[in-house]
Amino acid sequence: MLPWFKATTSSPARHATHIVSRSLETSSEAYFRYLENCSKGRSLISGRAVHAHLIINGLARLTHFASKLVAMYVECGEAAVARKLFDQIPHRNYRRWIVLLGAYAKFGFYREALFLFREMQREGLRPNNYVLPSFLKACGHLRECWLGKEVHGLVLRCSFEFDVFVNSALIDMYSKCGLVEKARRAFDSMPEMDLVRLNAMVSGYVQGGLVKEALALVENMQLAGVKPNVVTWNTLIAGFSKEGDDLMVDELWKLMRYDGVEPDVVSWTCIISGFVQNFRSKEGFATFKEMLDSGYSPSSNTISGLLPACANVANMRRGREIHGYALVIGVGEDIYVKSALVDMYAKCGLISEALTLFQNMTKKTSVTWNSMIFGYANHGYCKEAIELLQRMEKEEKDKLDHLTFTAALTACSHGGMIELGKHLFKSMQQKYRITPRLEHCACMVDLLGRAGRVKEAYDFIRTMPIEPDFFVWGALLGACQQYGEIDLAEVAAKHLSVLEPRSAGSSLLLSTLYAGAGSWGNAVKVRKSLTNSKLKRFPGRSWIETCIS
Repeated sequence: MLPWFKATTSSPARHATHIVSRSLETSSEAYFRYLENCSKGRSLISGRAVHAHLIINGLARLTHFASKLVAMYVECGEAAVARKLFDQIPHRNYRRWIVLLGAYAKFGFYREALFLFREMQREGLRPNNYVLPSFLKACGHLRECWLGKEVHGLVLRCSFEFDVFVNSALIDMYSKCGLVEKARRAFDSMPEMDLVRLNAMVSGYVQGGLVKEALALVENMQLAGVKPNVVTWNTLIAGFSKEGDDLMVDELWKLMRYDGVEPDVVSWTCIISGFVQNFRSKEGFATFKEMLDSGYSPSSNTISGLLPACANVANMRRGREIHGYALVIGVGEDIYVKSALVDMYAKCGLISEALTLFQNMTKKTSVTWNSMIFGYANHGYCKEAIELLQRMEKEEKDKLDHLTFTAALTACSHGGMIELGKHLFKSMQQKYRITPRLEHCACMVDLLGRAGRVKEAYDFIRTMPIEPDFFVWGALLGACQQYGEIDLAEVAAKHLSVLEPRSAGSSLLLSTLYAGAGSWGNAVKVRKSLTNSKLKRFPGRSWIETCIS
């Protein structure tokens, strides 16, 4: 066990169960408190116990209790039960729509939120400034830009454009869709300066990688008299941490405290995640230790953000220690922690342990499914990866996303399943309406190239709707080397030299290909051009931590 782990436990849901099993205070405030505790702890068993108590006392169908129950069931992942309760609330009650739509958007049931909004419109109910922010949030997370723009038009027609929360939701929606300029226009459309919209715009800039613009906006708002809060500072810290700018993170940390705002567990988590995302696992663990020494208790987000560090260096020992620590502090059953554990064990090659965790999860996110499919694909279990994809299609079809198909196409490529790969690539677009990304195209080129269909792979690249990147051309060059396709290798190498002008890797591969084909003159010519241009070959590196007992 790591010496810097300190066990702390807190379970509001267990407290609720204890009260229900003995004597329950029956005031409205008490019921609300119990249900909120169950929601926070995501304790479905405790929540059901409180629900049963409400039914026995004839209170379950009262709107204010039913609304709380709906929100509790959604947070516990029981969207179907929440919908059933929603349908039992009188149709004339407008609040039921606000509660369910808000719960769907808050807890990640974005597709359901869109369907519910459409249903609301069909019933002739006019959206208000409480409903629209939830719907816009769902649009943003699903990257449904056209739908978001449509709703923006509705916002203008209903004169909600000056509502702070609607405006913030528009900023967030456009930012998540990658339309930062539109987000900024929405921000500038309101003359009043306020913290809610500031945080939305700062988050939008950070999501788009424009961290300097985010910092400049905060500085301007400070001059206008708007004081940043802990959310503002944490967003900036997260942005600069992701960029790997340690000096700026340290400066922000000092400025935050100088401004009278104390860092919280989210602040620490942002820095840890930044290190992990930049493959600086050692610094990530050191910051985690410093966080514990400072008296902060990690959250489920901290643990799920730290676990990938173990996978990055294939450190199974430390991964198991963090797994044990997560169980001790009471976050081991959190769905995001469990998903991170599945990913960690799969990347470390412990497929059986990853599968055991996966199968024991009653609720799964798209990350859980994708991690397991990737784990199978990257370790040669290609048939199992496809079988799991098919199971996912049957059980949780709505959770399939672009990463699911990247994992499946990787399995097809490694397993030589050409026709299946083509079918999945087509199905992804036509059936699931997922636009191909560069990673999907690279998988298809690799799939065709490994099978010796190099010319077909090149034809695929020529018909791509997006500009091929380094990985696409690199997959083609690798196939050309394997099958001796000199002409196409020259084309691929030419594109790679433009994309990576300081790397000698593609030229060296081309030189080796010339030599293998007996074209020694061309091989020498390429080698000389490398020497004259003083290009460097960057050696490949791998890192694994070992424990010698």
